[in-house]
Amino acid sequence: MKAPLITMNDGHQIPAIGLGTYQIRGGAGLDQVLTAIQDGYRLLDTSTNYDSEGIVGEAIRRSGIPRSEFFVTTKLPGKYHHYEDALMMIQESLFRMGLDYFDLYLIHWPLPKRGLYVEAWQALVTAQKLGLIRSIGVSNFEPEHLDKIIEETGVTPAINQIELHPYWVQERMVKANEERGIISEAWSPLGRGSDALKEAVITELAEKYEKNPAQIILRWHTQRGIIPIPKSRNLLHQRENLDIYDFELTQTEIERINLLEKADGRIEGQDPNEYEEFD
Repeated sequence: MKAPLITMNDGHQIPAIGLGTYQIRGGAGLDQVLTAIQDGYRLLDTSTNYDSEGIVGEAIRRSGIPRSEFFVTTKLPGKYHHYEDALMMIQESLFRMGLDYFDLYLIHWPLPKRGLYVEAWQALVTAQKLGLIRSIGVSNFEPEHLDKIIEETGVTPAINQIELHPYWVQERMVKANEERGIISEAWSPLGRGSDALKEAVITELAEKYEKNPAQIILRWHTQRGIIPIPKSRNLLHQRENLDIYDFELTQTEIERINLLEKADGRIEGQDPNEYEEFD
């Protein structure tokens, strides 16, 4: 089972759903990623800060599947936003993963209080020209951050990966990304241990479509044009999360799920204008 492909603004294609690897580590994590690959996942999302780059690279090698079939994403930590530091970290991550290039590389957080994200973006532009990265993007960027890097470099991100789930619907950011030709990706698309899976509208739709609540939420994402990156160590859940393309929610049902949004819906209150990424 493989996800459909979506074409980004740079012409490259990305799978419509991916596997997140936050807190997936060590030998057990390696086995979990390998099983996910066997089930059909090709978009593998990691980060230097997740401490899972090594197992993702190893899983790719052990899978026996050609590197060209994978879409590998990792992210730049906040402490490496200086131009030269960023270029060195991109290379370090490639060595850690045993890869020649990344399909997508993101700035993990803008950290506007530090004011170095334009410099970091310039490093990604350079790395792309050097062939180290195929597509470049950002994560947790607000409209003003997007506009600044676009104005300074003339290069628009292909992806903006943001917190997005039924309690944090992000219509404003999804629209802002769309207006700039940027695809939205969703981290913690199920809400990371939230109660969204138990909401009446979700369970009602799960019964109607003979799916589980997670599949309803993931389909809600994809029908909004968003690429969800669910993380699961559970092998059955991994497989089920891919199985979302044999039904379709109505627009009314999508809007009913949108109504679950909460004013304080962020998982950990991580406001990109205020959040200071751990060093």
